[in-house]
Amino acid sequence: MLVAVLAVLSASCSPSGESESAGEPPDDGASPSTPSLSPSASASDTPMSDTGTSDPPPDPASFDAARAFRTVRFLAGRIGPREATTDAYARAADWVDGRLAGWGYQVSQPAFRAPAGYSWGVQVPAGRTTNVVALPPDFDPQQRYLIVGAHLDTVPQAPGAEDNASGTSVMLELARVAATEGTRLPAVFIAFGAEEPRGEGDDWHHFGSQEYVAQMSRTERRNLVSMVSLDRVGVGSVVPVCGGGLTDEPVERDLKRAARQAQVPTFSCEVNQSSDHWSFERAGLPAARLGSTAYPAYHDETDLPPVVKPPQLKRTGELMWEFITEQ
Repeated sequence: MLVAVLAVLSASCSPSGESESAGEPPDDGASPSTPSLSPSASASDTPMSDTGTSDPPPDPASFDAARAFRTVRFLAGRIGPREATTDAYARAADWVDGRLAGWGYQVSQPAFRAPAGYSWGVQVPAGRTTNVVALPPDFDPQQRYLIVGAHLDTVPQAPGAEDNASGTSVMLELARVAATEGTRLPAVFIAFGAEEPRGEGDDWHHFGSQEYVAQMSRTERRNLVSMVSLDRVGVGSVVPVCGGGLTDEPVERDLKRAARQAQVPTFSCEVNQSSDHWSFERAGLPAARLGSTAYPAYHDETDLPPVVKPPQLKRTGELMWEFITEQ
């Protein structure tokens, strides 16, 4: 898969043909209570604080929870519901693509088909969608590497602040810092499409990560050290560490060790197969999930930015930074 991605980096893979600026996620003082689906939503605005003044530039060497929360506000408050085959998803994917490319990553959007079905009680059509895959400069798939992923899509009715703008925001902030500070092993950052179910059972869930795993070469599989899915990471005060139950939990153990070093509280989930880590784990690859705290707005139109708490984004980000740099 990574070899294929490298081969198509020079081609445009945008599903919509439209692009948005890769600038900072705006915080323009608008109320987040009603998500806007306007195609004119742009990420090029100067980021603003809640007082209406420009925020200082982020520290390139430090995870910035406020910046991550502005990404949540942009994705869930300005773009809104992002079902995988919609124009709204394509706009979000193009925006994520632009941000990652702006930090120096080699970015592509490998396309795939998602089938028609029912997503959380709502009929959804078949259609084309993409993953957004960011490789670090001079990436060599012959060497050991990490994957940090988060799904970008939502169920049709939900703006998806917690599920999963929260995970996407942490992934992006990690990618930003990693671009200047480096990681212990090369880190590939992926925004997965079509994670949300379109029917019952494994074959109707996690389409983007299933597609990614299916395209991985033997070399890529052999050299993958860890895959971590960031999914619903902005609620609560303790970070869930989850596995699918098929492996001997090496990634979970490493995540918990990183949490202790970062002084971040965690708890162990029961068997959890409901995020993109499961596509990797059931293929025999080392993977785990962070996130999954229950909350009332799950898959609901009320999953808006105020649901997400910046201190929890910070906990998850600091745990993951320890994991990708020190473990």
